[in-house]
Amino acid sequence: MKEIPIQAMHQFQIGHAHDLEKGTGCTVILAKDGAVAGVDVRGGGPATRETDLLNPKNTVQQIHAVTLSGGSAFGLEASSGVMQYLSERKIGFDLKGIYIPIVCQASLFDCGLGDPKAFPDKAMGYQACLASEKEEISEGNVGAGCGASVGKAFGFDSAMKTGLGCYAMQVGEIQVGAIVAVNACGDVYQANSTKRLAGAYNYHEHKAIDTVEALLAGIESQSNPHQNTTIGCILTNAKFDKAQMNKLASISHNAYAHCIHPVATSNDGDTIFTMSSATVAADPDIVGIMAVKAMEKAIEHAAKKAQSAFGLSSYADLL
Repeated sequence: MKEIPIQAMHQFQIGHAHDLEKGTGCTVILAKDGAVAGVDVRGGGPATRETDLLNPKNTVQQIHAVTLSGGSAFGLEASSGVMQYLSERKIGFDLKGIYIPIVCQASLFDCGLGDPKAFPDKAMGYQACLASEKEEISEGNVGAGCGASVGKAFGFDSAMKTGLGCYAMQVGEIQVGAIVAVNACGDVYQANSTKRLAGAYNYHEHKAIDTVEALLAGIESQSNPHQNTTIGCILTNAKFDKAQMNKLASISHNAYAHCIHPVATSNDGDTIFTMSSATVAADPDIVGIMAVKAMEKAIEHAAKKAQSAFGLSSYADLL
C-alpha cells in the first residue's frame, strides 16, 4: 500500500471555492464520464440532495458530481452552479437536447462563524467547478471546510477550528481516496488512539474538555440541533455496482467512529458519499479497508492543516 496524491485519481476533478472573510465555501468532485455512487447518512440532522437516487432500487446508475458545502440547507443551492457547469459542457443525460447532470450534495452548518447569513450559492458552485480544472487541491480552511469547527457540544465559545482534509492510497491497480470536511459536535482524535487533535477546549483554563466524559458527568450540552455535521466522499476505481457502493459508504463510517467522539449524534448530519469510475476489478473487503484508512487520514489532515480563524484556535496553535 502506498500513499498517492489525490490528483493522481485522474478520473475525478476536485475544486474548491470559498469566502474566507464570511467563513463558508464548497468543494466539488466531478466525474465527467460518470461514476457509480452510493451514500450512507448516519447523523440525525442532515441537509442533503439527490440521495434517494443512489438507492439501488432506483433507475439512475451513474452520477456526475458530488458537492460538499457549508451553509446548511441554504448551501444546497451550490449544486445548481455545478449543474450549469456540467450542462454547458454537454455532460449529463441528453433529453431532447437538454443535458441533465446528476449532482448529489451534503451541507454542513458553518453559520455560527463569520457571517451567519452567508452560504455557498450557485455562483460559488460554478466557481468551484472552474477551480477543478487547475488540478490544484489544497487542504485546511478551504472549500467546504472554510467555516468548519468541532467540539461544539458546549457552545462555540469552547470550539476549535478544523477544515477540509484529503488522502489517497493505492494497492496494485486499486486506488482509493477520501475527502472530508470535519465539522463535528464531538472531539477529533487520531484513529484508534487517545491522541487528541481538536475538540472542546476551555480557553480560560487552557485545557481540553473531553466531550464524552463531560456529557456522562452530567454537564448539559449547549449545542443547538443541526449546527454540526461531518461530510465526506470516498473515491475509487473499483468496479462495483450501486449496492456495493452503498455498502462501501456504510463501511467508511467506521473511520468517523474511530476518530470522532461522540459521532453521528442527533446534532450531526454525518454523511459519506462514494464514487467510482468502475474500471478495475477489486475485492470489496480490500477496498473497504482502504476506504476506512483513507478517511481516517483525511480526518487527521482536516484537523492538522486547519488554521485558527474566527476567534477559534486550531491544532497548529493549541495542541
